[in-house]
Amino acid sequence: MDNFQNEILVSVKNVSKKFAKDLKTSLKYGASDILKSSFGLKQTKDLRKDEFWAIDNISFELKRGECIGLIGHNGAGKSTLLKVLNGLYNPDKGEIVMKGKIGALIELGAGFNPILTGRENIYNNASILGFTKKEVKEKIQSIIEFSEIEEFIDMPVQNYSSGMKVRLGFAVAAHLEPDVLIIDEVLAVGDLGFILKCFNKIDEIRPKTAIIFVSHSMPIVSRICNQIILMDHGKVDYQGNDVGKGVQAYYNKFSNNSKNTVYDNGNFKLNNFKLDKINNIINRHEDFKLTFDFELLNNSDDNNIPQLYLEFKDKDQKAIAGAYVNSEKILSDNTKIITYTSTIKNPLFTLGKYTIDIGLYSKDIQSPIIRINNLIEFIVSGDKEQWITFELDTENDVELN
Repeated sequence: MDNFQNEILVSVKNVSKKFAKDLKTSLKYGASDILKSSFGLKQTKDLRKDEFWAIDNISFELKRGECIGLIGHNGAGKSTLLKVLNGLYNPDKGEIVMKGKIGALIELGAGFNPILTGRENIYNNASILGFTKKEVKEKIQSIIEFSEIEEFIDMPVQNYSSGMKVRLGFAVAAHLEPDVLIIDEVLAVGDLGFILKCFNKIDEIRPKTAIIFVSHSMPIVSRICNQIILMDHGKVDYQGNDVGKGVQAYYNKFSNNSKNTVYDNGNFKLNNFKLDKINNIINRHEDFKLTFDFELLNNSDDNNIPQLYLEFKDKDQKAIAGAYVNSEKILSDNTKIITYTSTIKNPLFTLGKYTIDIGLYSKDIQSPIIRINNLIEFIVSGDKEQWITFELDTENDVELN
């Protein structure tokens, strides 16, 4: 059993894939590569003019029972890597070894013949994965029931909506229990109820499967993944088993909080922020104080001062508490500074790492004027046996979510 669980199903070593920046160049290089291959001539692996690395020197291993999350902004190279892993693209450099049966859900309708019915496509997909007709017959009713499209299962797939294709595609991929399951962001197309059912199914099959998962939903990545790779322009920006750290690095790219003070939307600018503990380490029984100084720009109306919203998140980037804070004071001189102060009394936090998001909200507008993710990181330490209460005191009106 130990050998079964420790079996490496996916081995990716220094894999890179390049593309041309325009169609004409791509066709030219493609024709040249085919001719060289036909005559046994050596092909260059380096970049040529107007080419770029879509993925650059990616390596990881995945055992049975493990799930790796691939995250990053649009265009980071995640989907290209999945297509290389699934055999749709050949890598230009590196080596990929994948063992066992491979199921993939990486594009809407991928693997489906549009003129065949849903039922016929189930058999087709199963045969590609190496399953016999007898094996499929044993599972087909369960697949159809899970997909929740039994009424339309004998309709041609070309008439399916995007949500129906996702339902059928995931039902087939999961119920045939492949050794390796590759899932792209297509699950986001489904409704919430079906998505939750999908992740329950993933929990069920995961002990026997290696899963490669791409998503922009960090809570879902945190929930199911035990490894993570953050990609940026084809390269690895963070890689490791600390999923929370990888998620935080992802959020940092959007909040730009590597810079010290400048968060500016043209009307308000965050100049300073502070948590009043050394190295941001808080004992569970200690109060702590948060201070934020915003500057009003461009003669902004100081009679319509927005509220500051604080959101506390755990190491997996899940929101656990929030509060609105009114401004404490405005310094009226040549520079108008709004100060927000919040004192957290006897915080009921378990031991570990936390982050704070902030947002400025006008009283008549629901969307934030400014939102900054992962602005402050802090650690709660202390006695594991302590049980204490949680109280927020901002010396102003507070509304807990």
